[in-house]
Amino acid sequence: MLAHPLVLGAAAFMAAVELFADKLPLLDTIWDGLHTFIRIPAGAALAAGVFGDAGAATALAAALLGGTLTAATHLTKAGTRAAVNTSPEPASNLGLSLSEDALVVGGVWLAVEYPLLFLALLLIFLVVAVLMLRLILRGVRRLRDRWRASRRG
Repeated sequence: MLAHPLVLGAAAFMAAVELFADKLPLLDTIWDGLHTFIRIPAGAALAAGVFGDAGAATALAAALLGGTLTAATHLTKAGTRAAVNTSPEPASNLGLSLSEDALVVGGVWLAVEYPLLFLALLLIFLVVAVLMLRLILRGVRRLRDRWRASRRG
């Protein structure tokens, strides 16, 4: 399924757009917002497709895990990018975007060449992502509270 030309073409097109959309703060935020509704279901569907031959229960468990993993990585990326996009200078946004590009290339290489090391690093990333999501949510709550306080006062 993943090797089908239509899947590869769609992935290549979206990767090319992502390469450029990530460099512009407003476009990046819009792109990430739209992709909340694309990446998470796609991650679940891809995981289910990979394990589809193992039975319905395994495919469903894989879909749940794949969707959850995709949600964690996407929301961490989108939240981090939204926080960096508030910076008035463009260098931090461009630097973060280029770092993400390098991490994707390095991650794919590592997953193919050293899959167990990749899985160990992925687990570490997930722990850090959960911690970052907590910080991001705390920051959003603080902004909400300040906004509410400013509307009252």
